[in-house]
Amino acid sequence: MTGTAFSSRPAPLHAPVSAPPRPVRVAFSALVVALLAGIAEAIVRAALAFDEADPADLATGFGMRLAIYLAVLAVAVRVTRGDRWARLVITVGIGGFGLLSLIIEPLAEAISAKELRDLFADLTPASVSLGVFRAVHVAAVLIAIPALYTRPARRYFHKR
Repeated sequence: MTGTAFSSRPAPLHAPVSAPPRPVRVAFSALVVALLAGIAEAIVRAALAFDEADPADLATGFGMRLAIYLAVLAVAVRVTRGDRWARLVITVGIGGFGLLSLIIEPLAEAISAKELRDLFADLTPASVSLGVFRAVHVAAVLIAIPALYTRPARRYFHKR
């Protein structure tokens, strides 16, 4: 009497989900790496601004970032379940707007530099660590998005 009002076990809400193919697992792992790099960058930025900024403003900003990162993680989990809408949200949100927000600041700095050495004039350990976290973040996104559109991944999403 499974799935009836009198059953001792509830009926499953969804059909069993097959394991995602390797490219989808790679994309999920890359998205988690991107999120971790983003969190690390936010922590370093908050630590650098702690003396000059209002702690309440820092907490608010960090809280907003954390909420966004948790939402991205939730959507990434849905990607592993084969939800096409989640793949689209990740592609447009992270692969489009998110990637643009990551590269626009360094690109503006590079364009405004008069000479190449101007880009390296004010290097500090903190700025290098921020650059490394940003580079890891960008690289992870550039791995995740194409992985979601490989042949095995496309088949996985179209079966759903």
